[in-house]
Amino acid sequence: MTLDFSPLFRTAIGFDRVAAMLDALPDASTNSYPPYNIEKLSAEDYRITMAVAGFRAEDIELVVKENTLVISGKLTTEASQGETLYRGIAARAFERRFVLADHMVVDGASLENGLLHVALKRVIPESLKPRRISITSTAARPVTTISNDTTAQAA
Repeated sequence: MTLDFSPLFRTAIGFDRVAAMLDALPDASTNSYPPYNIEKLSAEDYRITMAVAGFRAEDIELVVKENTLVISGKLTTEASQGETLYRGIAARAFERRFVLADHMVVDGASLENGLLHVALKRVIPESLKPRRISITSTAARPVTTISNDTTAQAA
């Protein structure tokens, strides 16, 4: 199904990125590896938790570019001490992309117990925060008049 947003763009200025964002959304039937959760911790704080069993911090790369967070992982080949008879733990490379809203920044990442935690925070610049504008009133000022009386000037 294709959606046509062109009628919306006739009167909306600067929202052309929305159509590009919707086109970039992944299909739900695509690869689901590795599984992840997205949690909202507070009004400004979010966390992505990704199950990356068998990966070390050196095997995972996080890159933010143009409001897109890319998390990729590739296991380095290590010498096995024996022959693997069954491999149930996935050891394949992966890449996950997350589109970040405006003013979302990656606040940090940690890896513990096979879970990668990526902290995200909404940081709104001071110039975009609501601000109160004070209203000043003009007090009654004395009016100065200029006299055109020529007799006053002669005296």
